Amino acid sequence: MLSTHFDMKDLGETSYVLGIKILRDRANGVLKLSQRTYIEKILKRFNMHNCSFARVPIVKGDRFSKAQCPQNDDERKEKRTIPYSSLVGNLMYAQVCTRLDIAFVVGMLGRYLSNPGSQHWKAAKKVLRYLQGTKDLMLTYWRTNILDVVGFCDADFAGCIDDKKSTTGYIFVMVGGIVSWKSVKQTLITSSTMEADCCFLYEY
Repeated sequence: MLSTHFDMKDLGETSYVLGIKILRDRANGVLKLSQRTYIEKILKRFNMHNCSFARVPIVKGDRFSKAQCPQNDDERKEKRTIPYSSLVGNLMYAQVCTRLDIAFVVGMLGRYLSNPGSQHWKAAKKVLRYLQGTKDLMLTYWRTNILDVVGFCDADFAGCIDDKKSTTGYIFVMVGGIVSWKSVKQTLITSSTMEADCCFLYEY
């Protein structure tokens, strides 16, 4: 025990850590992880706490590119006042901890941190509007004797307009809940959907 070597104070069971609230229901064997408080903080930080909510974080078919970025010094100077990097950074933390449902769009928005355009900023705020309506969603894990790990993966084909690279996504599920996930652009350019899927197996 660490307490035999160091002076320690027992604060009881952990209920909140790194912006994540831990909810336990021992009687029913359920554990939940929530970032509601964190989401409410970033909504206030970007003056979006009273915004209407969006049903989805990104609409099917929405695509971003460098062509939507500022093309001259005047446009870049204008966009420099927008806290785009700060917002995307806050969204990244949410998706890393519990909100895998925004991983795909946040990954795409992260490609334009150095020179964001109006469309990128609008899309980032839409993710906030989506979180406004879904801040009560939680990762949930159930007590079970079955510890099998099940994985799922998929890839689009040449989804990035800028370099024609594909985006890969995967999730792994254990004890009824998702324990690992990722959405990332591949490093290679592929020539077919099948090749994009095989590229994922090679790279990850």
